[in-house]
Amino acid sequence: MKLAVPTDFEVLQALSGGKRNNAVNISHVIDKNRAYINTRLPILADYGLVERVGPAPNSGLYEITEKGQVVLEHRDAYESDDVDFEAVVADELDE
Repeated sequence: MKLAVPTDFEVLQALSGGKRNNAVNISHVIDKNRAYINTRLPILADYGLVERVGPAPNSGLYEITEKGQVVLEHRDAYESDDVDFEAVVADELDE
């Protein structure tokens, strides 16, 4: 998993706490370019960190997944060169 630091963590933070949001609002909340957020959300979804939710299939609403919460909680481990981050996340999800 290759995350864009700090943007991807800011997106996850904006969606934490059970909030649903779209790229326009997230870009406003974290003060980043909307087009860039539009490119990052599908990547985060491919990693299983966020998922697209309804009410309509193409509503553009996303929410954070359990895996996304774990990644957010272990940001320090991601930024450490001597840690197998994906193993940390997998171990946390297995518990």
